[in-house]
Amino acid sequence: MSLADPAGAPRLWKDDTGRLVEDSRRAVLEILKGPYLSGRRRPQLWAALMADERAIRSLLHDLFLELVIDPVDEFAFTRKVRTDEIEVPSTLRSESLAFIDTAMLLVLRQLLLATSGERRVIVGQDEVYERLSIYSDGDESTFRRNLNAAWGRMMNKLRVIHPAGEERAEISPVVKFLLDEDEVRALTEEYRRIGEGAASGEDVS
Repeated sequence: MSLADPAGAPRLWKDDTGRLVEDSRRAVLEILKGPYLSGRRRPQLWAALMADERAIRSLLHDLFLELVIDPVDEFAFTRKVRTDEIEVPSTLRSESLAFIDTAMLLVLRQLLLATSGERRVIVGQDEVYERLSIYSDGDESTFRRNLNAAWGRMMNKLRVIHPAGEERAEISPVVKFLLDEDEVRALTEEYRRIGEGAASGEDVS
């Protein structure tokens, strides 16, 4: 049961001083937990975010975070405020990705952008693995195990793919926002160099 103080704020417990309704608070928590809030998967929290967007955006600014919303594909996430006016502290914990994780992320992004305009982009696991095969060092058993582990992280940790049948997955549109264009160009060039070196047997370390 919700209470209200004399000013009309939605108190959820006796000493509550919060200014957001319960669903909006849960939406903020979902966004902060990361990696993003999906409107398709959490429609109630998405509706609360849309209703209280201005207040939530202000709350996140207090934490030096900006709210990024894609109203078409219905997802939202936070990132560090980008400005040259002040030195902005880091408030989000960053995750370090392994080589194969980043390579797989780039492949998923390429596949998503190649089908621009499609409502849902579904790919087979083998299709993704085939594009990454250039990075194999010849130990196929270990390489396949590493690919399977990366696929699992894409699905369960980063949540950039979702199950869509046996060994198939839907690519989340959030993939296109995880790396900016400069990062994509730099990573693509470096991975191309590594891939070409691996294919020719050269030492590219």
